[in-house]
Amino acid sequence: MIRAALCAGAVLAAPAAAECRLALVLALDVSSSVDAAEDALQRGGLVAALTAPEVEAAFFASDDPVALAVYEWSGRYNQELLLDWTLIDSRARLHHVAETLARSIRSHNDFPTAMGYALGYGSRLLERAPSCLHRTLDMAGDGQNNEGFSPALAYAEFPFDGVTVNGLVVNGADYEAETGLIAFYQSQVLHGPGAFLEIAQGFEDYERAMRRKLERELSPPVIGALPPGVVTEPKG
Repeated sequence: MIRAALCAGAVLAAPAAAECRLALVLALDVSSSVDAAEDALQRGGLVAALTAPEVEAAFFASDDPVALAVYEWSGRYNQELLLDWTLIDSRARLHHVAETLARSIRSHNDFPTAMGYALGYGSRLLERAPSCLHRTLDMAGDGQNNEGFSPALAYAEFPFDGVTVNGLVVNGADYEAETGLIAFYQSQVLHGPGAFLEIAQGFEDYERAMRRKLERELSPPVIGALPPGVVTEPKG
């Protein structure tokens, strides 16, 4: 039943297989708790992070390329693909992807946070990814699941074997009041080998957090490796 609910919005043509080291999916939260100004910071922060020199270097740290896809999510039936699978095989391709995302327009703004459905959509997207050595899904958000089934049920119902799910928590202005969101991501969202959590102190800090997270994900795993579940907090 859960899978059937997602089929209508997730049927997309499969691309030709390609060898790559990582299939990376970025999922952006556009639920009603994210206002227009915050979404602009999120969207612009992602674009700036993707084109930052250290992230660009990490993309090309190996001869094997990275495949990238991006979608936004909110309510149970509200997921929108912003970037279909693209093999980042040149700096020109990376900058073209950044330009595509910079031109993207928010699809929804008045729906709740259906994280289980968002994870299910991401799982289906990964099913038709190019053939890569590793698969990673990034869930960015500023709130806990409040509609539909839980992340735990998504992991039980959808094929997440061998998939790492990392998190990017966007904390509110009151850091202490938002520690419950960090615990939620740690206990219910992080999944798979080497999963970790990055924390942004508000959407103004989104670019820094995304840049730091991408650099860690894209760099060879033997460099700066940390145990699974480690939380990376912003430096003062």
